Order: sequence, then C-alpha cells, then structure tokens
Amino acid sequence: MVEEKLKQLGITLPEAPQPIASYVPAKVIGNMVYISGQGPIINGIQMYTGKVGKECTKEEGYQAARLCGLNLIAQLKKVIGDLDRVKEIVHLKGFIASTTDFFEQPTVINGASDLMIEIFGEAGKHTRCALGTNVLPTDIPVEIELVVEIKG
Repeated sequence: MVEEKLKQLGITLPEAPQPIASYVPAKVIGNMVYISGQGPIINGIQMYTGKVGKECTKEEGYQAARLCGLNLIAQLKKVIGDLDRVKEIVHLKGFIASTTDFFEQPTVINGASDLMIEIFGEAGKHTRCALGTNVLPTDIPVEIELVVEIKG
C-alpha cells in the first residue's frame, strides 16, 4: 500500500545513507523506531550547503528538508523492511542552520512534514519541533530526526 503510494507520487527512495560518525542510523525498541538525524544527501552526494537565509533560500531549505524526509523513510524501510508496518509517524525534529535574521524555520521543516503526510496520509501527521542553529555537520542547511510507531 505505501509502496503503491510512492509509485503514484513518482517517488523513488534513495539508498539509505551510511552514518558519518559513531552512531547507528536507526534503532527499533519494541514497537518504536528512532531514526538518527538525516541530511539532504542523495546517494552520497550533498545536495545543499550553507545557511538558510544566506546561501540557501527558504524554498531551497524546504526542498532540503524534503530530501531529509526521503532519507528518513529510506532508513525506516531499511530497518523494518515493509513500510506498511508503519502505524504512525510520531515525532519529527528538525534543525535548520540559518542566519540570525531568518525566522521561518517551521516553513522549512514543512518540506519533511508535508512529505510524511503525502506518503502516510493520516498516519503521517506528527508532533514536531523546528529549531534554528548556527551550524550543522558538513555545512548542511537542514538535519531531521524521526520517531515512528510500527505494527507488531
């Protein structure tokens, strides 16, 4: 069902990125999946660089967040196998490297939130946090974490 939805939307999931430090990309504990922060990296290539409000526009930040969302779903699929096991997307936490005069972090993180709802429908609606920061690893503009509840 979810795979069919991806096809209908014309979405092909990227390869799940490898960690760049000492952590695991995702961990299943009981019926919960915790997915480490993902950046806008597709098949090993960093697609966006810099701060939103300077090197990246708000719209580019939105697209970067959407790519982070695709990587989150790729990590989820890698760890649970079948995306139809998703009961609901519980919580999304986004970090936006932005200039001190940029205040639209929630709009940027909508790139990932909108994607979750497009793909998972009602089960894709989640709680959320959108935080501005001065810098992120490898100078990416957006990094996003995800918590998902899965079916037994």
